[in-house]
Amino acid sequence: MTAEKFPIEAGHILLFSRAVGDPNPIYSDEDYAAASEVGSIIAPPTFVQSSAQFDPDYFLRPKIDQPWFGSGGEPTGIKKEKKEGESSGAAAGGLHAEQHYEYHRHIKPGDVLSATTFPGETWEKESKRAGKLTFSESITEYRDQDGELVITARGVGVRTEKIIEG
Repeated sequence: MTAEKFPIEAGHILLFSRAVGDPNPIYSDEDYAAASEVGSIIAPPTFVQSSAQFDPDYFLRPKIDQPWFGSGGEPTGIKKEKKEGESSGAAAGGLHAEQHYEYHRHIKPGDVLSATTFPGETWEKESKRAGKLTFSESITEYRDQDGELVITARGVGVRTEKIIEG
């Protein structure tokens, strides 16, 4: 994911905290936040994931007049054609296995972040059920308007050698 400009707005923070069901007033109440240790409204953990909507090429972001990968039992817009002899099992495109965040400081309204993603490590493990498992790390650095590193996010994806029957 690469977001060249990800403006942090109090309204975005409020909506995100409501969407994830976190009523902590540090995310919405200016008076409460001003009296807190951090002194202002801050963004909840994992908030930077919403930066994907500021990346025009993010693969899960719907695009007007284009088929969309989507989610659910049958992806919206794109119907995967089953090839002859292919199983209908899971792991056709891999799975998101882990997500880790290292916070260097709080994100606050008024920040303008940029996100740059680069590959991390790759490793393999054997599984009796799925055969060879290939793990790949992806690292995203979020920097503020002054170039200061704010958050480092590390995601791990896994692909299986065999298709796993559901």
